[in-house]
Amino acid sequence: MAASPATAPTAPNADIRVKIDRLNKDFRTSRGVTNAVKDVDLAVARGEFVTMVGRSGCGKTTLLRMIGGLLAPTSGSVQIDGKELWRGGRVDSAAISRLGFVFQESNLLPWFTVVDNIALPLKLRGVPKVARRARATELAGLVGLGGFERSYPRQLSGGMRQRVAIARALSTEPDLLLMDEPFGALDALTRERMNLELQRIVGETSSTVVFVTHDIPEAIFLGDRIVQMSPRPGRVSDIVEVDIAKPRDIAVQTEARFNEIVRDLRTKLDRED
Repeated sequence: MAASPATAPTAPNADIRVKIDRLNKDFRTSRGVTNAVKDVDLAVARGEFVTMVGRSGCGKTTLLRMIGGLLAPTSGSVQIDGKELWRGGRVDSAAISRLGFVFQESNLLPWFTVVDNIALPLKLRGVPKVARRARATELAGLVGLGGFERSYPRQLSGGMRQRVAIARALSTEPDLLLMDEPFGALDALTRERMNLELQRIVGETSSTVVFVTHDIPEAIFLGDRIVQMSPRPGRVSDIVEVDIAKPRDIAVQTEARFNEIVRDLRTKLDRED
C-alpha cells in the first residue's frame, strides 16, 4: 500500500526523531549549479526503520550525509529530536551527539583489534579504558563476534568487518543509526545473513534507522517504510509502507505480498528512466 509524500503517514511531533523540511543541496562546479536534492520533506518516527531507494545519482547518499551532519544543506531544515542540526552551515553538537554512521566500507583501523575498533568512539569521548573495553566486548557479542575480540581486520571476512563497523556505530548508544549501503559489497548469502543480524540488533537496541540501498528486496525486508527518491534533482517521489509483520525471516521473500511490493517499486523506478 503506497502513499504519496503529501499524504504519507507520519508520527505525532512528540514521536518524531528526524524532521526534514524543504531540504535542498546544490553543488557548484565549473559547468554551473547541479541540483542534487530539492525540496525534500520527511519525518522519521522514533524506533522506525526507514529505507531509501532510487536510481544511482538520485541524491540518497547526499540526503543521508546532510541528516548525519557530514554535508551542509544549501537551504532547508534538519531537526533531530526537535533540535536544529545545521546552524549557519555548522553542525549543532548537541543535535549530532546521538548519531551513528555505517558506510559501505567498514573503514576499520587495521592496527586495532576488533575490541579497539569498536571502542574507538568511546576513546575519543574520553571514556576510561576499562569501561570502554567492557562496552566493546559486550557489543562484539551482540553482533555475533564473541571470540574474535582480539582479532585484527585482516583476519576477518567482509561480513565480519561490517559487523565490527555496526558495533562501533552502536558503541555510543545512538538514538539514530544512519547506514549508507553497508552491505553493498557483500555476496548474496552474506548479505542475507547480515540483514537478519541487523534486524535482530535493531530490535534489541530500539534504534531509529535510516538505511540507503540499491537493493529493492533488502529495502522491503528491513524497512517499515520505503522512501523512493526520483532522479536528479532528488525528490521524495513516493513513500511505501511495508505492511509485513516483524521480525521477518528470509522466507518472507517468497510470499505474495513481499513480491507484490517488489513489483510495484520496480515498476515505479522503471517509469522514471
